[in-house]
Amino acid sequence: MFCAFLLQVFMRYVVNRPLGWSDELSVILYVWGIFWAAAFMATEREHVALDLLYAALPDRGKRLFAALGALIVAGLFGAALPATADYVRFMARERTSVLGVRFDLVFAPFVLFLVAAALRALLRFRRLCGRRWRDEL
Repeated sequence: MFCAFLLQVFMRYVVNRPLGWSDELSVILYVWGIFWAAAFMATEREHVALDLLYAALPDRGKRLFAALGALIVAGLFGAALPATADYVRFMARERTSVLGVRFDLVFAPFVLFLVAAALRALLRFRRLCGRRWRDEL
């Protein structure tokens, strides 16, 4: 992604012949990279959180809030999954303007992100219900 971006900058501002495909490739790789990282690499503690109320609670209150939050995330992402997957499948009829990549392939990592995030939330809920729940706080 970075190499395609640098090539685009060089071609546009030095050679004065911009490349359409490098910009499109950068955007596609960015979408893939962001949702892949959010789905599989970012831990719960790496996400931005507004936790003023949460931080003031005792451990049992934190456990309750974390468990409810995990269930809400899993429920909302699970509920959004069928319509999202249907829309991504629908986008197979459209292609990107320069590279001709089908849009369902471009947006497929979002479906993967929804599944992974919902599963991670359910796993967190399960761990919060276990004996070592303090490790999750």
